[in-house]
Amino acid sequence: MPETTPLRRGGRRLLTASVGALIAMTAVAGPARADVGDTTEYPITTAADSIPAGITSGPDHALWFAENGVGRIGRVAVDGTVTDFPTGPDTGPIGITQGPDGALWFTEATAGRIGRITPSGRLTEFPIPTAASGPAGIALGPDRAVWFTESNGNRIGRITTSGRFSEYPLPTSNAHPYSIAAGADGALWFTELSSRKVGRISTSGRITEFPLPGDSDFPDDIAAGPGGMWLTPSGAHSVDRVAYSGRVTRFTLPDPDSLPSGITRGPDGLVWYADQAGRVGRISPDGKVTTFPVPGGADKGPFRVTPGPDRAVWFTELFGNAIGRVQALPR
Repeated sequence: MPETTPLRRGGRRLLTASVGALIAMTAVAGPARADVGDTTEYPITTAADSIPAGITSGPDHALWFAENGVGRIGRVAVDGTVTDFPTGPDTGPIGITQGPDGALWFTEATAGRIGRITPSGRLTEFPIPTAASGPAGIALGPDRAVWFTESNGNRIGRITTSGRFSEYPLPTSNAHPYSIAAGADGALWFTELSSRKVGRISTSGRITEFPLPGDSDFPDDIAAGPGGMWLTPSGAHSVDRVAYSGRVTRFTLPDPDSLPSGITRGPDGLVWYADQAGRVGRISPDGKVTTFPVPGGADKGPFRVTPGPDRAVWFTELFGNAIGRVQALPR
């Protein structure tokens, strides 16, 4: 069964039939001074319609991102210089994370592989044992292995740095696991697009699932933050916190058109999220929300976020063919 992936433009939800359909060089000078909330955008000039999806900080003090639309892995330096490396036109990279070995690891949703790329651009690819599994989210686990979701295969996968795989089927059928992140409890937590649940998997492979409120359509991204795991239930215009006990606290966002997508813990210790309606938001543990507009708004489609090495939060623009940066701490 193909994965359903929650893409949106403006107030309209766009659903793709497969994760593969979800989804070089330029230099731009950064500002001399940036106050909290200041936003800078760096266009991806190496390819049109690159559909930048996942993003992560790399070991080289740069940001690395997956270009789902053109089959490339991109790198943007903190000064805005962009380079990228091809993975192939039918690979569909979507999620990316820094591994335990000084390389970047990513999912190839269309090709059904896990990729590894060094900061110098050397690429290695590992076919997943389950065919057409639709790998999506990926994260470094506390066991120094890389964990990932198999959205079409309805499994959670694990790969060691030597390329050895393990796979764990989900208790709920057709759940479509999507994003995954390590928690402070020593386990991995993941969202289930189709079941309105969040799951937890121990490093030994034991899975527990927790139901979300009834209107939590398409629980999307997930990240560890103050008090538990934070996630974006895209259909609810909210950000939710799931305690490690499974208790859910909902924080309704102030803008009624909000379409929360990516989420991360920022360099200030607070939770930041990307809003496809055209904002980047920050939320405190007690639910206080501050939003920062992205130039061009919903036409840019802010999608995934990650803390950078420069006191800022970086994000991908799904429809804007650019990488954005918002200042998280004053400088």
